[in-house]
Amino acid sequence: MIESSESGVHLELGELWEYRELLYFLTWRDIKVRYKQTFMGAAWVIVQPLFTMILFTLFFNKFVGLKSGNIPYPYFAYAGLLLWTFFSNAVINGTTSLISNTNLITKVYFPRMFIPAAAVGAGLVDLAVASVFLLVLGFHYGIRPSWSLLLMPVFFLLATLLALGVGLLASALTVRYRDLRHALPFIIQFWLFASPVIYPFAIVPSKWRWVMLMNPFTGIVEGFRSSVTGAALGWHDIVIAAGITLALLVLSIYVFRRAEDTFADLI
Repeated sequence: MIESSESGVHLELGELWEYRELLYFLTWRDIKVRYKQTFMGAAWVIVQPLFTMILFTLFFNKFVGLKSGNIPYPYFAYAGLLLWTFFSNAVINGTTSLISNTNLITKVYFPRMFIPAAAVGAGLVDLAVASVFLLVLGFHYGIRPSWSLLLMPVFFLLATLLALGVGLLASALTVRYRDLRHALPFIIQFWLFASPVIYPFAIVPSKWRWVMLMNPFTGIVEGFRSSVTGAALGWHDIVIAAGITLALLVLSIYVFRRAEDTFADLI
């Protein structure tokens, strides 16, 4: 059905449900491509945050003397890097997903939103595998799980929605502005140090904490770390992060739908 652009942007959420099986197949395709002809297979999803954790532990904890409170720094860092690795990889893969699927986009119609969504969804398998090692690491350091561990899937969901929102927005912009791909590594690196992933939020001066909370990943990673360590949950920060995440997701869907009609011509 051809409609005038003056009628506004149509989200067509019912269409997404109609094509829901396609999202499953695209996600499964991305998972198989990721591990095809690899020597270590799924072990890479543990190796990446593990070696990064070891590196940060040596430099920030041993050399600089950065403390993480009552939580052993290796466990503290791995918990943050676990969620960050999923988020950063999902954003990077989602941003370049439309350009990587040029032949598919130009030949057949389907909801284009499924392509970056599949790239984000494929990372959930990696997140689940890497989470097993987090439990093993917690057992090694004698961290007993509490009822708050049941909230861990909630923070997985929030991180997924945030990655989806950023991925949708960035992928739509990348189709028109290809140099965004070159700026993305710098943006991701800056975002890492702007989030309390490798340092505790408590060391941030009070007058700057409101700026940190404008970064939704701050509340998500702090809440996730509290859920796996049994520490008190900062519900105020979590609610702020959830609100910003949902607002960003709605904005990203709108922008993506608005630009979707031109993808086949520009890509």
